[in-house]
Amino acid sequence: MNALNLVQARFNMVEQQIRPWDVLHQDILVLLEKLPRDEFVSENYKNLAYADMRIPLGNGQFMMEPKIEARILQALEVQTNEKVLEIGTGSGYLTALLATQAEHVTSVEIHPELQLQAKQRLAAHDIKNVTLETGDAANGWDGQYDAIVITGSLPLMPDYYKQGLNVGGRLFVICGDAPAMEARLVTRLGQDEFSDEALFETDLPALENAPQPDRFSL
Repeated sequence: MNALNLVQARFNMVEQQIRPWDVLHQDILVLLEKLPRDEFVSENYKNLAYADMRIPLGNGQFMMEPKIEARILQALEVQTNEKVLEIGTGSGYLTALLATQAEHVTSVEIHPELQLQAKQRLAAHDIKNVTLETGDAANGWDGQYDAIVITGSLPLMPDYYKQGLNVGGRLFVICGDAPAMEARLVTRLGQDEFSDEALFETDLPALENAPQPDRFSL
């Protein structure tokens, strides 16, 4: 696919996938049309960068469908003075999108090879307000943040992610077991007060080493 076709594919992604999935914030639509998603995937997947599908990244990891990334941005409503934690860097594409909105993004990736690729891609786009960390954040991560996004699903929602929010902070998480998972937005209203909003149903591979509930077995 040549450069002109990729531009058209990016436009079609926004118009045919993103808008119909109730993403209507104009700044998000402009951002998705501006940032070239094809530059955050390996060469053999460039032609599929704008398709409504998960793209393999290696190490058993996947890039989310574009419409889910767009709904994350719309739900979190990140502001230019806010600090964001992303658990699961993956391709670095969502990291880049968040970084254009936030003051600073801390992104944690368990696989060093993926982190290195993301680092190179972010540098190629001159995105500097990101700190990339290597580690397992399935049991939380140090610091307090205005927004937290977990890019793999969780069977249950541990309390420590909510405790990592500043007052007014938002947590995006997909909870449940396949095929019945639900995207949720948790907002910290006060020191011990939270709201929890169901956003949409979906299905997403689990976060590596995600905490598991007690399972009943005979």
